[in-house]
Formats: sequence, structure tokens, C-alpha cells
Amino acid sequence: MADTKTGNIVDDIIADHREFESVFSEIESAGDPRTQPELVEHVIAGIVRHAVAEEEYVYPAARDIVPNGDEMVDHEIQEHSEAEEVMKEIEKVGTDDPKYDELVRKLIADIRHHIEDEENDLLAKMRIAATSDQLRELSEKFHRAKKMAPTRPHPLAPDHPPANRILAPGAGLVDRLRDALSGRN
Repeated sequence: MADTKTGNIVDDIIADHREFESVFSEIESAGDPRTQPELVEHVIAGIVRHAVAEEEYVYPAARDIVPNGDEMVDHEIQEHSEAEEVMKEIEKVGTDDPKYDELVRKLIADIRHHIEDEENDLLAKMRIAATSDQLRELSEKFHRAKKMAPTRPHPLAPDHPPANRILAPGAGLVDRLRDALSGRN
């Protein structure tokens, strides 16, 4: 996944969303996700990195900046947790399992729903409520966090600061080592 930096966190997140959608369309055009395991792994790694970075910096800021931010952020984190469970299940079953196709399709539907919710609610309100300096600073933190974030789902990992900021880089290092040893991009 490209790491598009616009200098505005809202636009950066939306750019990631469009990349996910592009990969989803490519997976769907193949007809059977089992024929595209590298693409599925690729998008899962991108989603995990994206979600971790949001949870480390974007969501805590949204709690402070956006009216009713706590409620919206709690909803977004719940959706992340649900998607992470599906991603972990995909990782467990592998392409030989008949459930693989169903799980990939569920992940795509869940992420599409999350994207729609996040863009129409939280991000729209954040664009209005945050200053341009806040949006720029969050963009920088988001991109730094994505570089250090895990590339595999860790459903039991904390999703709130400060614990997630402490543990995510270590899990990211281990994941990148596993990726290198297994030949996963």
C-alpha cells in the first residue's frame, strides 16, 4: 500500500480507504478470493497498520476535538476490533478452508461499512472541528505510526493509549520479521 501524505489527516485516511477499495475490487474481480491470497494478505497488512495508527493518534485527538467524539470513537474502535477478529480468522483458516472465501467477503463488507461510517461521521466532523495545524500534526503522527505498526491482526492487543503506543512498535517489529522470514510482502 502506498503511504499517501497530504498533510491533512482526513485526506490521508480517505486516501488509504480508496486504496483498500481498489484492492477489494481487484479481489472481487477474480471471483474467488482463494486465488488471490497475496492480495488478501497485502490488504490485511494495510488495514492493520492503518487501524493501529488511527487508534494511537487520530482517535484520541478526535475524542478531544469532535463534539460527541467519545461516542463516535468508541464505535470506530468496536468496528476495528470486529474486523481484526475476522482478519485473525482468515489467517488461521488459510486458503484451503471453505470458510476462507466467506471470511474474506465478510471482511470486505465490514471494512466498506466502517469506511462509510468513518468518512460520513467522524472524519467529516473532524475536518470542521480541527485546526489546519492539528490536521497536519496528526498526519505526521499517523504516518510515523504506520511505519512502526504491526502488519498482522492482534485482537487481544490494547487499542487505547498509552498501552497501544507502547506495545504496537514491538508487535510491528515481530510482524515485519515474520513477514521477511515467510516471504510475505
